[in-house]
Amino acid sequence: MFWRSAGRALRALALLQLQPPARAAPLPPRGPAACYGTSITSAKIQVNGVHLHYQQTGEGSHAVLLLPGMLGSGQTDFGPQLKSMNKQLFTIVAWDPRGYGKSIPPSRDFPPDFFERDAKDAVDLMQALKFEKFSLLGWSDGGITALIAAAKYPNLIHKLVVWGANASVTQEDVRIYSGIRDVSKWSEKVRKPLEELYGHKYFAETCEAWVDGISRFAENSDGNICQQLLPDIKCPTFIIHGEKDPLVPQAHAEYIHNHIKGSRLLLMPEGKHNLHLRFAKDFNREVENFLR
Repeated sequence: MFWRSAGRALRALALLQLQPPARAAPLPPRGPAACYGTSITSAKIQVNGVHLHYQQTGEGSHAVLLLPGMLGSGQTDFGPQLKSMNKQLFTIVAWDPRGYGKSIPPSRDFPPDFFERDAKDAVDLMQALKFEKFSLLGWSDGGITALIAAAKYPNLIHKLVVWGANASVTQEDVRIYSGIRDVSKWSEKVRKPLEELYGHKYFAETCEAWVDGISRFAENSDGNICQQLLPDIKCPTFIIHGEKDPLVPQAHAEYIHNHIKGSRLLLMPEGKHNLHLRFAKDFNREVENFLR
């Protein structure tokens, strides 16, 4: 999901535990979305019994999958990345998870393993597109999905970038989620494009179902979503967090950083939940430098 962001230009970037970026290894030829260069193609492919929609752009040897947040899609969540990331270095794929965006049907649901299901769908999508190894850029729920994918499919993941993500759900998080349950209280700027994409009924009902689904993790020991998997992540990992994020407290980013060996943490003082949209130029530059 994207969240209304305010404030002036980014003043400073606090970068912790710097490491020199490594050059991506060459990959085999890309999959069936057959147009490259600066254009953005749109297609569907059957994966795990579902026709998943994705967008693809670029002709670089380093494949990158963009994973959106709750109710998100490539179209709504990653416009500046699809448009402006380096298309000579990267082949960029943005997917719509099942039940989101144009990957409907099926309707979205939230069983206890919905993050694991999304992780398998995402990895299998990239395999179906003939990418043998790729990097993950995951925002919010997509960040959780990316963490699980990197832990469970280590031989497939080159590098990992997450922002606005959490590996557990606290009672404070449940309070925050309850505050966005009623979409009629969202700002028009955030609400309108999602209503146009889904229609009000599907949008409102899916948001309520998401709040119920993710809040159930708070019933687990330590509110666990994927904490136990973090030490299994071996690929280079870059965690970004907006210090003014109203949805995900900074403690979540710090926990992920502290439990993934060798990871980097970047704090953006003026960043909110949608820092990759509000500060797209800075975000793209930092991510591209890490992925190189």
